[in-house]
Amino acid sequence: MGQKKDLTGSEKSKIVRYLAEGSSSLKIAKLLKRDHRTIKRFIQNSQQGRKKRVEKPRRKITAHELRKVKRAAAKMPLATSLAIFQSCNITGVPKSTRCAILRDMAKVRKAERRPPLNKTHKLKRQDWAKKYLKTDFSKVLWTDEMRVSLDGPDGWARGWIGKGQRAPVRLRRQQGGGGVLVWAGIIKDELVGPFRVEDGVKLNSQSYCQFLEDTFFKQWYRKKSASFKKNMIFMQDNAPSHASKYSTAWLARKGIKEEKLMTWPPCSPDLNPIENLWSIIKCEIYKEGKQYTSLNSVWEAVVAAARNVDGEQIKTLTESMDGRLLSVLAKKGGYIGR
Repeated sequence: MGQKKDLTGSEKSKIVRYLAEGSSSLKIAKLLKRDHRTIKRFIQNSQQGRKKRVEKPRRKITAHELRKVKRAAAKMPLATSLAIFQSCNITGVPKSTRCAILRDMAKVRKAERRPPLNKTHKLKRQDWAKKYLKTDFSKVLWTDEMRVSLDGPDGWARGWIGKGQRAPVRLRRQQGGGGVLVWAGIIKDELVGPFRVEDGVKLNSQSYCQFLEDTFFKQWYRKKSASFKKNMIFMQDNAPSHASKYSTAWLARKGIKEEKLMTWPPCSPDLNPIENLWSIIKCEIYKEGKQYTSLNSVWEAVVAAARNVDGEQIKTLTESMDGRLLSVLAKKGGYIGR
């Protein structure tokens, strides 16, 4: 009798996925039409932990060398441990020792992402801040879209694990699995939405306006009083579907025009308080490295997380606008963070 073929890469991936879904090894063997012993052997081999590394004694680093390393780390952000030690003319130190030394004085961080602000952008941000400095921001509706995926942002599936415990199994997809586009707004202490953009719809000017008609206008704006509508200021960023002539004219027919439609400076997500709301929701839905198996399940998680955001949190975000405008002016249009 000939020897059976080893498990293919595709079969191994399926086994990991089935295990994550709670299937037994016997059920997996039936699904893959493979011998139960083959499946059990693969699972046992995968669960064998690596041998504990024996810590070797570190090379002794003098106090003078430590001070040089600390100064180099401060001058060379995002540099590798090798580059830092080489700049100090310290050789013969293994990577494990270098990293152990650096952990006592530095932390591994990713570079911050900021919008590319040139001189024109900064001037427009300052003009915007001056224009709206005396605005009552409790009457401004801040809106934006957010895309959520099944797996969440890269690097969020990390955390502390107790000694002797194994890291939980995480699904590995050949493709990203798609995502859900979510629209919402905040005004004073109220959350508007969230509303889900239909899967497969690309937001151009026409589809964006139709989306607002079916969700924002019919389900929220229509219920408001005439005095509220008269005083409300609608804010949206400069995405092509938002700032096009078609969308602007369509909003004008809805009564949102001139001073009721806030102008927005370029490259300024740091000035929109709803970006902080997106961070709150993402931290909740992706906590502990959570993954989702369908677009509907991640959408349900977004809705549940949004319901847990209370009015005081929203009010804190909307009331932060006065401080943001002052920060923009103080930094001469520069990036203010979030």
